[in-house]
Amino acid sequence: MAASQIIVGLDIGTTKICAIAGRRNEFGKIEILGMGKSESFGVTRGVVANIDKTVASIKEAIAEVESKYGLEISDVHVGIAGQHIKSHQYTGMITRNNERNEISQKDIDAIVNDLYKIAMSPGEEIIDVIPQEFTVDNERGIKDPIGMAGIRLEANCHIISGLVTAAQNINKCVTKAGLRSVDLILESLASSEAVLSEEEKEAGVALIDIGGGTTDLAIFQDNIIRHTAVIPFGGNVITEDIKEGCSIIRSQAELLKVKFGSALAKQMKDNEIVSIPGLRGREPKEISVKNLAHIIQARMEEIIESIYIEIKNSGFERKLIGGMVVTGGGAMLKHLSQLIEYMTGFDTRIGYPNEHLAKGNEELKSPMYATAVGLVICGINEAEKTGKRLSHPETTEARKGKWFDYFFKSIKDGLKNDNSDREL
Repeated sequence: MAASQIIVGLDIGTTKICAIAGRRNEFGKIEILGMGKSESFGVTRGVVANIDKTVASIKEAIAEVESKYGLEISDVHVGIAGQHIKSHQYTGMITRNNERNEISQKDIDAIVNDLYKIAMSPGEEIIDVIPQEFTVDNERGIKDPIGMAGIRLEANCHIISGLVTAAQNINKCVTKAGLRSVDLILESLASSEAVLSEEEKEAGVALIDIGGGTTDLAIFQDNIIRHTAVIPFGGNVITEDIKEGCSIIRSQAELLKVKFGSALAKQMKDNEIVSIPGLRGREPKEISVKNLAHIIQARMEEIIESIYIEIKNSGFERKLIGGMVVTGGGAMLKHLSQLIEYMTGFDTRIGYPNEHLAKGNEELKSPMYATAVGLVICGINEAEKTGKRLSHPETTEARKGKWFDYFFKSIKDGLKNDNSDREL
């Protein structure tokens, strides 16, 4: 297998903006060539709230990748999330002219392009159309119809829609940062590419991506995306609860949550105390780790209940043989999988994006980078499927090579012109 072109994923999150450049190596694994991240100041609950601050954060993350790793970035695959995201089921159909001609990718693309023209509610637009299964001349349940013969081709499609303004603001931020958005990808779908196995998708699994501003849900069954939803709560709400409950500043609350937080209060010792420095010479504040866990558990139970209601409403509650996979920054909370198993009864594991990554890059094997790694994988899959060559990043060595080629070509052309003058 030959190495693929370099793809850049840009995760515009509520707490951080992360840019990752990678390619598929000759062994089929994702080789990460560069990573940059910055604090996100202009995004609230997955939606851009301040254009200038978001642009500055994007530039900082991209600049880190370019300066550290010698890459020049122009095209990016961007993640989109937020409470405005909705999912729908539609069926598209085309009638082919000649039954003897094999069904091709062009026929599937024709159905998908038609479904993009569906009229949505005012202010909404279609972000993605994902074919699930096909029917060829009343023969149902076909996963891949390419190569088959038939007149009537139908496709059951999962359609993801969102607010026009939200998508426009993301594209505006990317453009102002001097980049081009190749594709907008739902963040939960990107995370699923990074942490789920094909066996889990076939058996039935619910992916829960707990970010800073939102919690994303994606349900897969029989290798098909069945349901997506976004819950407007995430890790930042827990931090705010700790801030209010313990009467401390936000930075201290975030540090407490990361270092000493737990989703199960009964797992913590009664006599364990954390001392927080007082403000401007005031007395230090002592906080019980068990009380801290009670605050976190109360909010996590609310988030898990919202997820469970979405799963019940989807109709796939009894079809999730693979249980739940939790990823995102919020998945790093201690004892979270035990709490989810206790509340829902589903087998639960934490999703790490290390299965698809090549050796090295240990930092990126954290659940908090699942979305960014998934965006790279989605971009590589799309590029390999369509065969398009993007204006992809180049290494410093590649640019040097091009400069030398140009330099020697100029000398060669100059000599040719000089010879021709002499002949004259």
